[in-house]
Amino acid sequence: MLEQLMDLDSGFLMYIQEFMRNDAATRTFRGITTLGNAGAVWIAISLLLLVPKKTRRIGCMGLLALVLSLLFNNMLLKHLIARSRPYDCIRGLIPLITPPTDYSFPSGHTAASFAVGVLLFRKLPKRYGIPALVLAALIGFSRLYLGVHYPSDVLAGALLGTGISYAAEVFWLAAEEIVKKHRFCKKRETAHE
Repeated sequence: MLEQLMDLDSGFLMYIQEFMRNDAATRTFRGITTLGNAGAVWIAISLLLLVPKKTRRIGCMGLLALVLSLLFNNMLLKHLIARSRPYDCIRGLIPLITPPTDYSFPSGHTAASFAVGVLLFRKLPKRYGIPALVLAALIGFSRLYLGVHYPSDVLAGALLGTGISYAAEVFWLAAEEIVKKHRFCKKRETAHE
């Protein structure tokens, strides 16, 4: 079963390399993947959402989702699973960017993108949420196109990122509730003095 998955992963990457790569697409996907470097575009969007009071909570959840994704995916899972990059294992696969030096599974770019992209899709009007989700998917695909991740890395990153988007919301709302209760208790203590 695992061998069949590896064959599918490898075959898909080689298909992209042989039949989809061209100069214009390479320039485009290099640019798209750069947006996901260190979660840069998602950090910027989350910070912008902190400015208007109406979207401040969403911005906070977005930043929390990025932190959770970094901790869970990049610092824990990548090291536990320790999967080699596809260009190290698939004969003839040529990466189109400087080869990353960390492990492959899951795709950190994809996980961070879906952690915030799915959150924005769920919480913002669709005219903003749909482009966020499309950008997340494009960043994930860029990792395949450029030859630096297996399809299963990207799929896992998308699923984990989606789960993290929900977890970030739950954690943020729980934290807000704790703060509200603490303030209420402080007010009651002050009133009794």
